[in-house]
Parts: sequence; C-alpha cells; structure tokens
Amino acid sequence: MFRQFNSASAVCSPARAALLTGRYPTRVGVPDVLQPDSTTGLMLTQPTTADVLRTAGYSTMCIGKWHLGSQQPYMPMARGFQQFYGLPYSNDMAPLPLIQNNTVIEQPANLNTLTQRYTQQAVSFISKARTPFFLYMPHTFPHIPMAASTQFQGSTGYGLYGDTVAEIDWSVGQVLEAVRNAGIDDNTLVIFTSDHGPWFEGSAGGLHGRKGETWDGGFRVPFVARFPGHIPPGLVSTTFASNMDVLPTVAHLSGAPLPATTLDGVNIWPLLTGQHGERSEVSRPPFLYFDSWNLQCARVGPWKLHVARYNTPPWIPLPANWRVNLPLASPELYNLEADPSETCDVAANHPDIVASIQASIHAMVPSFPSTVQSIWQSTMSSQPCYCTSGGWPTPPGQ
Repeated sequence: MFRQFNSASAVCSPARAALLTGRYPTRVGVPDVLQPDSTTGLMLTQPTTADVLRTAGYSTMCIGKWHLGSQQPYMPMARGFQQFYGLPYSNDMAPLPLIQNNTVIEQPANLNTLTQRYTQQAVSFISKARTPFFLYMPHTFPHIPMAASTQFQGSTGYGLYGDTVAEIDWSVGQVLEAVRNAGIDDNTLVIFTSDHGPWFEGSAGGLHGRKGETWDGGFRVPFVARFPGHIPPGLVSTTFASNMDVLPTVAHLSGAPLPATTLDGVNIWPLLTGQHGERSEVSRPPFLYFDSWNLQCARVGPWKLHVARYNTPPWIPLPANWRVNLPLASPELYNLEADPSETCDVAANHPDIVASIQASIHAMVPSFPSTVQSIWQSTMSSQPCYCTSGGWPTPPGQ
C-alpha cells in the first residue's frame, strides 16, 4: 500500500491517459475531459499498456468505463485490447450505450446491473484465459449517477453511495476468487487504484481539495498492489509514486519492450517489493501537476511548490470561462510529509528549495507540447492583479 501515490490528473480522461501510457496527459492529446461529441482521443501514435503487453504474448481485455475517445479509431479494440465490455465515457453523459467489442448491445445502459455484469465478464475472461492476460477494469461507479443491484440496495445503511462502494468491494472479491480458482494466484499482479480524488461523495482523508483541483486532495489516490510470493504482505510504502509508473513497471515484469516514446513514469518494482525498506527511493524527475494545459505545481521528494492557480479574486466579475489561471504573487511551498493538508506555507523558510524546484520546472517545460509552453510563458509573464484601473472594484479593505 502506498501512502503517497498520485494520479497524473484530478479529472478522469487525462488520468486514464496517463495510467495507460506512462506519460503526462498533455503529451498524449488528452489534457481535458472528453465529451461524447469529441472527435479526438488518446493520441493514435501513443502505445498503451495493452499494446505493450500484446508484444509479450498477453491476452487483453478492458471492462468498464473507457473515456479516452468514443470515435472508433480511439476505442479500446483499436488501442491494444482484444475484447471490450463497457461504456465509452462517464455515466452522466448521453447517449449512454453499453458496448461489447465494437457493438452496441444496450442503450441506454441499465446502470443498476452494471457492476454485476462487469464482474461476470471479468470472471469469464479469467476462467477462459489460456495465456498470460492483462485485465483493465475501470469501474463506472461511484461516479454519479450512482446505482447498485437489488442485492446491494440498502445493504450498508450509508445510502446509495455506501451500497455502490460495497458492490465494488464484492466485485473485487469475485475477481480475486476467479484468479485463485484459475490456479494463478501466485503469478498474478493485482493493482487497485483510482483516477483522482473524491467529488460528489467520499473522503479526501484530511487532504486539501477534491476532484478537479491541484491540491493533493484532487491528485492523491489509493494504490494497493498484491502479488503473493513477490510483494510481502502488509508492506506500506511512504515513498512518492504515480500512476504513470504502472506501464514501465508491468513492462519490466513481463519482459515486454518499452515504447519508443520517452516515458514520464519509472519502474517502481523495487518499491513494491520493499527491497530497501518502506522509505526506499527510485530516481525520478520532479512530478508536475497540470490542470488542463496549465502547469500549477511541482513536487520533489516531500516538497510541493504551488506556482499558479485558478485564483480569480471573488470580488471581480466572473470571466467568460468562469476562471483564470494566474501566477501566485509568491510561490507557496509545502512539506507534504509533515503537512499533508497543505496548510502551512514554508516558502519563506526555504528559498533555496523554492529556487531549485522553479529551475526544474523551467528546465522541463520545453519538453512539452507548444501549447503547454505558450500558456506557461503567458502565465509567468502576467501579474496577479488585485486592483486595476480597468473598472474592477477595489478589494475590500484595500
């Protein structure tokens, strides 16, 4: 179990793009949440984990919510998966077809039985597998609108959210049992994680922020890995890692060659096995926090530096797009190990660390697409403005 594990985004499509490619979503064409009418998706030239494992002889299946492009060239069957059963995007979007491989089998999808049917598909896939396999199973829930089968409705006493989570827990148990029944328990790596922090319900565990924010409440997610005989039971890692590390790690384990594109994730197998204790480290570049194309924070070790934020003052008229990304008047520095809720800015006490992380950001930005570079340059050249002569009222007390 990792206590300091981040997604690469605080919203769903970019987070999934990073998980399946080992690269920042701004590099692979998915900086924002995709819509049903989006004509693009995960960059077609970008290999996925399924593509990588196919080269090592793995069977592949995606069960659940895809959300990396709903036009045919971007759907799972064209992205390394031999089978697909699920929804093309979030369940609050319309139209909402349930798709098997490339065929719509139900529209709109019956949400009440969705988790049950996902689970049946997963158990069937595992029981029939005759080769090593990769099962990617992104559950639809607890994204709203939530739903649960008759078996779980009212079962927890914690409302529909509790019932939904309980059914997902049951589903995980069914999948693990299928692995045991197939006799491959000691040869199967199982990973359980999430794409971002909580939104409608759920807890951020005392972290600052939620889904859609670059505070750690939006980015930090659970990550639990199980591999009997390889990962020691009860091992807890306090070392930072991210969902971009999954692809290089499973490529290492499977012996599959890495994609030709440079990855942002690293192989964290030494952390998973606890080779050097719970505080063992792996070499990695600074971790960058993006909101869409906007770079807002960077993390190095325990230190997280906020350099920009959607921080339009509340006393000015809302802009057309509801928010403006602005540089912070003074960068904010937080020690996430000592202050995980990001409440105590210690930048004034550590100017050397602030300068070092800023220099790392400036060195990394030129490696990103031109949109990131231009927005970064524009953001850093602008000034936080709390009082102007352009008609905005003076802030209270100023």
